[in-house]
Amino acid sequence: MLYVATALLFDKEGRLLIYLRDDKPGISFPNHWDLFGGIIEEGETPEQALVREIQEELGITISRYGKFGEYESSDIEKPNRKYVYYAKVDFSPYELKLGEGQRLTSIHLEDRYQYKFANILANIIEDFANQKGTFLKLET
Repeated sequence: MLYVATALLFDKEGRLLIYLRDDKPGISFPNHWDLFGGIIEEGETPEQALVREIQEELGITISRYGKFGEYESSDIEKPNRKYVYYAKVDFSPYELKLGEGQRLTSIHLEDRYQYKFANILANIIEDFANQKGTFLKLET
């Protein structure tokens, strides 16, 4: 089983930051929209992996975030446990440099149905959208 740290990252306008995965043969979920984060390396906590991955993927450091929950993927080829966090950053998509993938954008949560998300991310985003009123105000 793979262990993954991922974040529902919100830009300075309160929109969800997402990126379009590469369309390369051999990668999982090519040409699907994704959240930022990645595989937890040996010896890392999920939080350390989250901070490292966002630094690698967007070139920014997050220090304030909350834990949303944990999810297990039923992907037969690569089953994984996702540690899901949420955070707000003081940037818009055009101010960020994408380190991987085809392109970066931000969306209003109510527009999430217009995007084809990788793996179980649509379920995670849906759960967050339905419960966001129970979370503390996102701060930068």
